[in-house]
Amino acid sequence: MGLKIGVFTDSYRPYTSGVVRSIETFAEELQAQGHETYIFAPDYPNSPKHEEKVFRFLSVPAPTNNAFSLAVPVSTRLRPTLKKLGLDIIHVHSPFMLGRVGARWARKLHLPLIFTFHTLYDQYVHYIPFGQNITRELTKKFCADFCNNCDQVIVPTGVIAGHLKNWGVNSNIRVIPTGIKLADFRKEQKNWLYKKFNIDPACRIIISVGRLGKEKNFSFLIDSYKQICSANPDTKLVLVGNGPEKDNLEKQCRRLGIADRVVFTGILTGEETALAYNSAHIFIFASVTETQGLVIGEAKTAGLPVVAVKAFGVSEMVEDGVDGFLTDLDMNQFVGAVNKLLVDEKLRQVMGRNAAGNAEMISSLNCTGKLIDSYYEALASKQKELRTSG
Repeated sequence: MGLKIGVFTDSYRPYTSGVVRSIETFAEELQAQGHETYIFAPDYPNSPKHEEKVFRFLSVPAPTNNAFSLAVPVSTRLRPTLKKLGLDIIHVHSPFMLGRVGARWARKLHLPLIFTFHTLYDQYVHYIPFGQNITRELTKKFCADFCNNCDQVIVPTGVIAGHLKNWGVNSNIRVIPTGIKLADFRKEQKNWLYKKFNIDPACRIIISVGRLGKEKNFSFLIDSYKQICSANPDTKLVLVGNGPEKDNLEKQCRRLGIADRVVFTGILTGEETALAYNSAHIFIFASVTETQGLVIGEAKTAGLPVVAVKAFGVSEMVEDGVDGFLTDLDMNQFVGAVNKLLVDEKLRQVMGRNAAGNAEMISSLNCTGKLIDSYYEALASKQKELRTSG
């Protein structure tokens, strides 16, 4: 008989993010393997009205991001819903709002509490207009305390496991990356971007995907591309995504005189994003705040060599010199690595094949198997704890 898992998250579709993709991917694979997931998430103005196994909380728009909704973490319907479902596990994806609701109900129902640490929250304090240094330290302590009250903490990369231990986390930590549905990112069509955005077929496309926020460091990519396209005028930079920095990034392109060389696609569907990867030649990434860098795995699955700044989880997503290059946050290094792939077509093709092969290690099937093992481990530990205390 399969498990019933209650998933509490502060973000869910129609909002798009790496956390949402992670939840959706694991939920689909868990269901395929005979388990049930029930999602507890904020409501959005454009949320579907009828969703099977999704419980929505009344929400308000976030003051710093109108596309994001903040759940009001109370509901008279929650208690009877949870009692009716008979959950085996509660899995939370945030230490805030609904994550804390899930933690509270895990204690009340004597269920194992699993927490996936998706985000280096201390790296996002630039969204707070004052007291950022104090806020950063308080955030670290808050996250560490939350982790230490969980039965198990899941992190996507080993480097993040070490990071949490340095914060004082002593709960059981398991390394389980978000898996990639390999077939979704391997497309026969290789010219979708060219047709959609009227790009000259003679151009080679350098692509990056992500939320256009300060923490993703797209301004570094644009500065780097200014040098890259000077040496390689037959290229286009394509940036997939949207976010609060879009206007500033477009102004930066105009200031540098490369506005006609950079394409901002806005938000694409999952299918369109996959087609975009498959239309490109090189994937670049400069975020220094990632716990994993899911988009790197997606790009590799599509057969793209990657040039990325070596920081946190990204350092485990690229095999330097094999399926791409890892550089310091140094523009000369970064530009040099991209130019090397543009100049050496054979190297680019070899690294692309290596990237596609290495992506097999983080297939959604394999990663979900590890997650199921961790669920049963946490369930056995909780049952033993209850027998001992009883």
